[in-house]
Amino acid sequence: MVRVALIWVALAAAVGVPLAAAAMSPQLAWRNAVYILAGFAGILGLGFMLVQPLLIGGYLPGLPGRIGRRVHHWIGGALVVAVVIHVGGLWITSPPDMIDALLFSSPTPFSPFGVIAMWAIFAVALLATFRRRLRLRTWRIAHTLLAIVIVVGSAVHAILIEGTMETVSKAALSALVLAAAIKVIADLRVWRKRATSRGESVARQ
Repeated sequence: MVRVALIWVALAAAVGVPLAAAAMSPQLAWRNAVYILAGFAGILGLGFMLVQPLLIGGYLPGLPGRIGRRVHHWIGGALVVAVVIHVGGLWITSPPDMIDALLFSSPTPFSPFGVIAMWAIFAVALLATFRRRLRLRTWRIAHTLLAIVIVVGSAVHAILIEGTMETVSKAALSALVLAAAIKVIADLRVWRKRATSRGESVARQ
């Protein structure tokens, strides 16, 4: 019981501390409400990326099997909404900057990583709507490859931004997102031609 509580406390701290640290940033004093909403949507989206592999790998107590996969779907939808709010808010506050970012002509080094991760997230959402029509192995590999792009792109995007997120908590959350993704990919052996029963169950989410 103590172990279960510690897991949930650790997860809440991993996501909550970066949000709380960003909320105390002095830079917020010079930002308008839309920009702040967009920024926090991005931070929350990074938190969702930590939860997703933990759910699909069955690492969170109380959310096994079918329940965990269903919550994984809901969080995936919430991630898409967070990205839309993040990008939409930044578009409202500075359309020229967003156009440059989407066209990969922005001078900021973090922009291309964020844009690539955004399109990968939309691609996963689209792929998920057609998953019943795809071969099991095709779905499993495509989903995993896109997830790798999302995780790496988002982590690099977050690390390179010098904004409201506090440096240490941001780096810790990004590292945890990468570590969780690596662990679930390794545990589920998604690259094997013949999936294990656990891998097949996950792949049919």
